Amino acid sequence: MRTLKRIVLSLILLALVVLGGLWFYATSPTETRTLAASTAKLQEQVEAGRYVAVAGDCVACHTAPGGQAFAGGLGIASPIGTIYSSNITPDAGTGIGKYSLADFDRAVRYGIKPDGSSMYPAMPYPSYARMSDQDVQALYAYFMYGVEPVVSGNRATDIAWPLSMRWPLGIWRKSFAPAAAVKPVDPAKYKDAAVARGAYLVQSLGHCGSCHTPREPTLQEAALDESQTAYLSGGGPIDGWFAVNLRGNDAAGLGRWSAQDIADVLKTGRNPHAAVVGAPMGDVVMHSTQSMSDPDLLAIAAYLKSLPASPIDVARYKPDDSTAKVLAAGIENGRGAQLYLDNCSACHRSNGQGSPKVFPAIAGNATVLSGNSATLIRLVLAGSAMPATQTAPSALGMPGFAARMSDEETAQLLTFVRQNWGNAAGPVSAQEVGEVRKTLPENVVTQAQ
Repeated sequence: MRTLKRIVLSLILLALVVLGGLWFYATSPTETRTLAASTAKLQEQVEAGRYVAVAGDCVACHTAPGGQAFAGGLGIASPIGTIYSSNITPDAGTGIGKYSLADFDRAVRYGIKPDGSSMYPAMPYPSYARMSDQDVQALYAYFMYGVEPVVSGNRATDIAWPLSMRWPLGIWRKSFAPAAAVKPVDPAKYKDAAVARGAYLVQSLGHCGSCHTPREPTLQEAALDESQTAYLSGGGPIDGWFAVNLRGNDAAGLGRWSAQDIADVLKTGRNPHAAVVGAPMGDVVMHSTQSMSDPDLLAIAAYLKSLPASPIDVARYKPDDSTAKVLAAGIENGRGAQLYLDNCSACHRSNGQGSPKVFPAIAGNATVLSGNSATLIRLVLAGSAMPATQTAPSALGMPGFAARMSDEETAQLLTFVRQNWGNAAGPVSAQEVGEVRKTLPENVVTQAQ
């Protein structure tokens, strides 16, 4: 018995030593490089920072629905609970009005709060770590002198204890976003200036990988640049919508898109054969990319077009008009074809080609061919609308069919569209539809009778 007690006590002591070591590692101060103040004129800095804030889409996360810009309060879902964005207006009491340039830099690029604690990676500091000093200086000037202060207290997270303890975040930050990683994207790595500019915008300010790159079990992005093929190969769910593959795959990627197609989607939310679906990317277009310069949008497109296909994609597309001919002849081979003609063909046409810049094509559509069919299922059940932009103000939409089609019928329809007109992707099951249906908002009818 004494031997057993000694073993138990030894294990407890060892656990305490390990825990103490982890705590010390997590909370020990992080040395960061001092960022000097800019010598540029203040108004020039403010205007430059305004554009940086647009490219970084700061307003999207730091503005609650119906709230004032940058005053925080937006709930951001995470695997451990909801995190609420902070007030980043220059209010001295509830915002960042007391931040020095060093405080601001440590928060944005290093993920460290002024009190030394680590920030949740809902703030994409692993990407912002690649921002240039010049852009950080300009962004600071904008938030201090170009944004109206708003008194709005910050809301605590809805994360339950013990996961709500902050200090373990220091371990995550030091492991996956170390201070040594804070350095701008190197333009010398790229073949020309446009691709280099696009790489900078995508990897840092645009933080595209935060959504469009898969994450490891420990929640860090699987890759932060194109040195690994996982980068931008498609991410996890965001408010029920899956971020698509942005690499050169012909079917479930951007391989068949031209650079102008990509720039058009970022500017207007649509191009001749595709459109933005789902609120997350719609918000990006609305609040960020539509206000970026055309050269920058084309630079982003040039960089994305430089990325080879992801090797994990199994979907295929080869144009085939046999389905169009059968449907045009009034032949309905199966329930999926019947459902398509009854519900979809008026807009997307019997040939699956839709109408340019109005109704997206289904044939060869990357969302239709995605390896994860959840976005397509959600689109059919709940509907969606294109973002209304300055250059394309009509918020054209697709109605939801949740009240009209059962899980089995929805699965039959989606299997049909994923396997016709040359599309070659996996089938959709009624069980998959049912799982997505459970996540729909309460105001959407959940089951056809």
